[in-house]
Amino acid sequence: MNNRRSGRQRTRRQKRGSAAGGTPPGRLRTWGRRLAIWGAALALLLVLFVSLAVAFSVRSMPSYYQLKATQTAQTIVVRARDGTEIVELGPSFGKWLTADEIPQVMKDAMISVEDRRYYSHFGIDPVRTGGAIIEGLTGSRARVGGTSTISQQLARNVFLNNNRSLDRKLREAILAMALEWKFSKEQILELYLNKVYFGGGAYGIDSASRKFFSHPATELSVAEAAIIAGLVKAPSRYSPTADVDAAVGRASVVLRLMKEQGRISPDVTVDPSAVRLKEEAGQNSVRYFTDWVLPQLDMLLPETFEPIEVWTTLDVGMQRAATASIKANTPDGAQGALVSMDRDGAVLALVGGTDYVQTNYNRATDALRQPGSSWKLFVYLAALEAGYTPDDRVVDTAVTIDGWSPRNSSGRNVGEIDLRTAFAYSINTVAAQLGNEVGFTSVASMARRFGITTEINTYPAMVLGSNEVRLIDMTRAFAAVSARGESVEPYGILKVETADGELLYQHEKPRSSQLVPDYVAAGITDLLQTAVATGTGRAAQIGRPVAGKTGTTSSNKDGYFVGFSSGVTTGVWMGRDDNTRVGGLQGGTAPARAFAAYMRYAVKDRPVEEFDTDLQLPEWQLEPDDEYMFGDPEDYYFIDEQGNLIEPGTADTPRNDPFAQDFDRTLGPERPNPSNTSQPGPGPRPPQQPPRGADGAPQAIGDDFLEEATGASGSNRSPPAQRQIN
Repeated sequence: MNNRRSGRQRTRRQKRGSAAGGTPPGRLRTWGRRLAIWGAALALLLVLFVSLAVAFSVRSMPSYYQLKATQTAQTIVVRARDGTEIVELGPSFGKWLTADEIPQVMKDAMISVEDRRYYSHFGIDPVRTGGAIIEGLTGSRARVGGTSTISQQLARNVFLNNNRSLDRKLREAILAMALEWKFSKEQILELYLNKVYFGGGAYGIDSASRKFFSHPATELSVAEAAIIAGLVKAPSRYSPTADVDAAVGRASVVLRLMKEQGRISPDVTVDPSAVRLKEEAGQNSVRYFTDWVLPQLDMLLPETFEPIEVWTTLDVGMQRAATASIKANTPDGAQGALVSMDRDGAVLALVGGTDYVQTNYNRATDALRQPGSSWKLFVYLAALEAGYTPDDRVVDTAVTIDGWSPRNSSGRNVGEIDLRTAFAYSINTVAAQLGNEVGFTSVASMARRFGITTEINTYPAMVLGSNEVRLIDMTRAFAAVSARGESVEPYGILKVETADGELLYQHEKPRSSQLVPDYVAAGITDLLQTAVATGTGRAAQIGRPVAGKTGTTSSNKDGYFVGFSSGVTTGVWMGRDDNTRVGGLQGGTAPARAFAAYMRYAVKDRPVEEFDTDLQLPEWQLEPDDEYMFGDPEDYYFIDEQGNLIEPGTADTPRNDPFAQDFDRTLGPERPNPSNTSQPGPGPRPPQQPPRGADGAPQAIGDDFLEEATGASGSNRSPPAQRQIN
């Protein structure tokens, strides 16, 4: 009886729930079954679609022997501006090693770091793919390897590009499954190890082994195999010829993974740092230039694997002179960099360090360092644009701005001087006052206008060069001054041709813009020329006009000199990579001497050019007295004491009007009044009464003026009452 009562109660509760809007359990089960059916149908369709795509890819895929013979890498011949071949970059293929010839330790090392489940997946690894999705959602960076399997990497290297789009990833997955369908695991691994890129132009493990260790890949040791396997992730970053410590660190990761996965015994002790690397002769610093210019091909050319020739702006003689000047003048233990460009922005020489083999880090294009007082270029540009001239008087005195008190390098103040002297001797207190007066945001805006691409802070100390910049950007800014204030865009590629001579790309001069007025460009050139002639940049003199500016940061951590002569603009930086002090380093010493040593060669075949420093000031900077003769007072409108407008040519100006008195003094005796011939010549005249309407009220504007303004004529004039202004 109790059970029957409980059942009736549950039935009543269900009915009440249904009546109250609840969903019966039966309906939930129905929707659940429908969703399961739809999901299964969609999954089936997806599997069918993928299967058809894989099957189609398998049918159209080349054979194993065709893939062996295919070389997907590209040969690039780089030429100087005169056609001289400066370097050839491209594939270096060693001997093709079969799966049996490849050392097992090399296979194990590559699988451990790139695809630990290689022998168990079907081309894509669901575990790694799922991990990538989770990583993308959580922002985790715990995984060591990438998301692509060895089969996916082979598909990308052989058939696709490195575009990171979703479409490319989907095609990569389809092709990877097609490879797994068509070829065995050993064949795929053989293709991969003989085709993967290891940096330095080396494709395949045999080429890499010969390049880095001077012996074939069949003789690879465990440590050497770990170094080569570690290169795949980032060949340039982990190259043992570029950064031994990075290569050893990466190899240690590979060895740890091999032990964790049981591919070498945990008891085995391997020291990758003890590996003997192949000794390479010093390479010409032209590699700094090619490292900067060749990545630009990705933006200039469509995707192509055919051999190409790249004609660059590099001048071989200037590059050699630049390299020699940096090596000869850079202090011991420091690094030096140089960028030189023509008046149109063509980069003529580029040196990113003292030795490319020791370090391929490009300090000319990548390093962010403080420019010191060379940054004052933008301070004085802003001041000149605001109305200053080189001859204006300024005061070198102690100053405090928002709690910041700059000091001069000499430790003293000299009082009143002109702007030219303050710039030539790089007086900090004057630069601080100018920056405060024109506004620090105006200085930052000027720097951005002239091509500074890095972050710019606008606190007061920024006027002394506390913001970090790239040397190539500072050189670009000075090149714009050399171009009389026109914008300059640095470039390094003139044209690109195929091996058959087909033109793929031709440089075209970009549209330039006037960054500052002519008089501002002339004024700053005047200041820059004085800085070299008599100021801090005297060491940069080369026997012809030079304009430039030194820069030295606190504790002599950075030395700068940037200047131009005869259309060539050159920037030099020196300092230590760890940003520590360099004894005796100042912008006016080693950097200026390196500039002069290079520029003597760079401009030797160019005509001597005098600078245009003639200031043609705009009208708004002229004295007021020079404007008194502009126009005729008979052409001016005046307001009388009642606030009425007196039109030109019809009204006499009262003698107590200060404007009229000024005109009298300026123009001399008064001319006859054409409307009053009875009283010609000088003498007082009664003031003209304002016109009146029909009701006798004064009008603000006369009828003649209205008719002239509205185009009315005497034949269609309105009655007086209708011409009144309401």
